[in-house]
Amino acid sequence: MNDCLDNVQAPADPLASDLLAVARRAGLVGHSAAFVAALARLPRYARCDAGVLILGETGTGKEVCAQALHYASARAGGPFVAVNCAAIPGELVEDELFGHVRGAYTHAHAARSGLVAEAEHGTLFLDEIDALPLAAQAKLLRFLQDQQYRPVGSSQLRQAHVRVVAASNRPLDALAAAGQFRQDLLFRLNMLTLMLPPLRQRMADVPALAEHFLALSRRDGQHAIQSISPAALARLMAWSWPGNVRELKHAVDRAALLASGPQLAADDLDLGPAQAAAAPPAAAEGFNAAKARAVRDFERHYIERTLAEAGGNIAQAARLARKHRRAFFELLRKHDIDAARYRAV
Repeated sequence: MNDCLDNVQAPADPLASDLLAVARRAGLVGHSAAFVAALARLPRYARCDAGVLILGETGTGKEVCAQALHYASARAGGPFVAVNCAAIPGELVEDELFGHVRGAYTHAHAARSGLVAEAEHGTLFLDEIDALPLAAQAKLLRFLQDQQYRPVGSSQLRQAHVRVVAASNRPLDALAAAGQFRQDLLFRLNMLTLMLPPLRQRMADVPALAEHFLALSRRDGQHAIQSISPAALARLMAWSWPGNVRELKHAVDRAALLASGPQLAADDLDLGPAQAAAAPPAAAEGFNAAKARAVRDFERHYIERTLAEAGGNIAQAARLARKHRRAFFELLRKHDIDAARYRAV
């Protein structure tokens, strides 16, 4: 597998905005600094054929991110095959990944292609890779090293043209230090890493995500809800979202199905007692303070989104915002935003 490190360091190009658009269409929605910083890596990672390790808590969107990488890459015409490693019994990992030939064991009455063969010329996504037993990790490492594999019971090696993207919600470095994950496999997987922030660290994205999920379910004909009430939005913002984006989607979908009016109300949401709020509810602050905070948040999110679309190019971002370059610089200084974080290089 080519590491493509030269591509990672290549200059920004106009394709970066298109690749970011692919990511957003895949469901990666938001403009907060933590999220945009992670999202800005997608274009350069998509240009490469090296493996990618996606880390993040459960529900942060690791599989959606892997799909975005696939469909923004040169392998987009090939298959995207996803597997949850925790769902594969340890003794069947080799068979599931590499398949078997007829007669390989007692009940192998017919040959079976594995997931690697199914993902040929595409992407194989290995979720919860930390769940693989150590013996299975050794077999996976051998495959990653030379892109060759041997089906169970076969004497012939087969070549694979597959990009492997792995994900985990556990600290693999700590597991490796404890002897529960192979250090050499971690080195191999850790060529390119993407860390997805939990939703509690990007609470400013909750309104956009909620509207996105509401629109998706409305498009599918599940309801006719057109908007979210301010009270419902305040309640969403006051929840800490231990289940992250996945929990938010389920909450919005469930509330939309139960809502009785054209607008999602606070009473439609079943979240339980409010947890630590990321921002004060509207009623807890005065009008001027709430307005100033809203303007400040809007400016920051708009600038970050524009920088991401421009691949971190300040002059291009200023043109997109239709602002003089000096004025755009002033906004960057005002909000302490480092344009270099958004360069798709």
